This record gives sequence, C-alpha cells and structure tokens, in this order.
Amino acid sequence: MKRCGWATSNQLLTKYHDEEWGVPVHDDTRLFEFLTLEGMQAGLSWLTVLRKRENIRKALTFFNPEKIAQYSDRDVKRLLADPGIIRNRLKIKAAVTNARCFISVQNEFGSFDNYIWKFTNYRTLKHRCKSLRSIPVTTAESDVMSQDLRKRGFKFVGSTICYSFMQAIGMVNDHIIDCFRYRQIDSLVS
Repeated sequence: MKRCGWATSNQLLTKYHDEEWGVPVHDDTRLFEFLTLEGMQAGLSWLTVLRKRENIRKALTFFNPEKIAQYSDRDVKRLLADPGIIRNRLKIKAAVTNARCFISVQNEFGSFDNYIWKFTNYRTLKHRCKSLRSIPVTTAESDVMSQDLRKRGFKFVGSTICYSFMQAIGMVNDHIIDCFRYRQIDSLVS
C-alpha cells in the first residue's frame, strides 16, 4: 500500500496519516486542538508533537477553549513544569490567547467551523501533487487566513502554520496522488 513518504518512518506518523491527516474536520473542539498543536509544532517535528499529544490533551483540559481561556499565570506555570508537554512559554501563552480569540470568533460566526472553512469556500481543495517536493508550504488561502487570524489577535498563526492546519483538517487534500489515502479523502469530499 503506497503512502505519502513522510508517514512511513514511524508508527505514530503512519497511524496519524492513515486515520486523521486530511480528513475534513468540522467539530470546533477538534479544530481548536489542531490549531493549538500546529502552533506547538513551530520549530519542532510533527513526530515530537504526536508523541506528546495525549499529555498535551490532558494538560490543556482536552482542548476545551472555554476552560483554557480562563487560565491564569498559575496555570501557565503549572504547564511549564509539566515534562510531558511542549514547555515553551510563548506557545503555552499563545494557547491561552488563542482560546479567548477562538471564543470571540465562535460568538461572531456561530462556530469556528463557519469561520475557518470560508477560506476555501467551504470545500476541500485538491492539489494533485505527484511528490512531496511539489506540495506547497503556503498558499494564497493560507496567507489570507494567517492575516485574518492575526488581525483577530491569534498567535502562532503564520502562513506556514495555517497551511499545515489546513492540511491536517482536510481543507486541502495534499496526499500525493498515488497514496491510497488520496482517493479515500477525495471520495469523502466529492
């Protein structure tokens, strides 16, 4: 069975690739989880994030934005002392800030899902890439998303992070075309 090359070196990557990456997500809590994890990844490998994902999930109250928005400096200190998560002060504080911004977006648009999917006109984009080298790291859509998120106060939402987020939540199908998941994802969104 042919897979995207990045997903073949480790079982966690393979499982993530085969079960999650590129599947359209419309649940706000899951959207917040992926936005947070993509921000946590900045400067790190996705494998590092996956290895710590369950610990991050527990430490960040299962990615509940309402609870995280209430975090105080004491909570940030608690998180910085937790060896099971990514202990970067800026990233942890960004998760708290982003939870507050996320709630504002929900209030304005009815859900974060309604807001975020507008950047691809509420559909999954298909790039039909033949190799990993041909997959972009940013697009015009991720540039606009990044600018809008920043304008709303979000942190760790540069265009590259936004594009990775788009790939993760299925706003774009960037499985290479001979990967078995390309056709599966395509059939979900066609």
